[in-house]
Amino acid sequence: MCKRAKIAAVAVILAASAFISGCGLFGKGKEKLDPPQDVSYLKEGEDLENALEETASDKETAGEEKADTVMRDLYLIDRNGMVVSQTLPLPKTESTAKQVMEYLVADGPVAEILPNGFRTVLPAGTTVDVDIKDGKAIVDFSEEFATYDAKDEKKILQAVTWTLTQFESVKSVELRMKGQQLNEMPVNGTPIGKEGLSRQDGINLDDSTAVDITNTRPVTVYYLAQADDEVYYVPVTRRISNKEQDDVAAVVKELADGPGMIKGLASAFTGDVKLLEAPKVEDEVATLNFNESILGSDEKSIITDAALQSLVLSLTEQEGIKSVSVLVDGKAEVANEKGEPLTAPVSRPEKINAVRY
Repeated sequence: MCKRAKIAAVAVILAASAFISGCGLFGKGKEKLDPPQDVSYLKEGEDLENALEETASDKETAGEEKADTVMRDLYLIDRNGMVVSQTLPLPKTESTAKQVMEYLVADGPVAEILPNGFRTVLPAGTTVDVDIKDGKAIVDFSEEFATYDAKDEKKILQAVTWTLTQFESVKSVELRMKGQQLNEMPVNGTPIGKEGLSRQDGINLDDSTAVDITNTRPVTVYYLAQADDEVYYVPVTRRISNKEQDDVAAVVKELADGPGMIKGLASAFTGDVKLLEAPKVEDEVATLNFNESILGSDEKSIITDAALQSLVLSLTEQEGIKSVSVLVDGKAEVANEKGEPLTAPVSRPEKINAVRY
């Protein structure tokens, strides 16, 4: 890929970083196999040419598992108060569901590998048991669980649910404390449905643009945020009007409109990104025909990694979509930042925000 294209490919990430600095960046994506597919990060202040060359080699080592570890998604709270997945190496164990819960406890085993700018969601001293039956994870907390800060209550529900539903065997989550089922949270009384919690309940809920909640439905989209020198992806569940008939088109619009006033987030899309025709979904593949604004280079038909990842992550949150095919002006002559043609639909990565050590 030419130097001009490389620089353009990085521009979205650096622009997002500048925006963020001025303000203050899955039933789907569930784990089937241990080996991860990671997302590499670019460092600010590096020469753009060298940064992209180094990124290629970094991707070969980032998030790699050692013989005695396995990469797991832990949903933590970032410095902006958003619930975000961080993929971390945990010791191999047969009690995987219990282990990921134990790694959400403050001052617990996660302390040595906790990424900068992130914190855990469960109070220190909390012990936990997990039993999985018929697709439901039953999580039983000790009495220390009830000592969390009230402002974290909904974040705890989201983090626990999304961490556990990374596993194929878990569709929903039931919470207990000292053996008693919780119908509401113990500190601030947030209701818990009888059917349990699931990803359908959303994450980082934003209803600021919804005038009438009763006439809306949720979609989850992925924006960008930054901690120190690392850019990562943040899921946000927004409410769209029931007048919007096409969820796929609605997701693209939300990405183009950006995160609005949500602190610390930016979009990998520019506001003039448009679909030229209605999206098509066939055989679990979503095909989208964009205008040229989706491209990160005017010299070649290159889409930035950030834009492509945000799009794929957002659309594969929807039922019935497992991969995404991108067209520009009706043509399939689109390449990634490496200059590789996107001749096949792009699937959701096994891991999203893999941390390097």
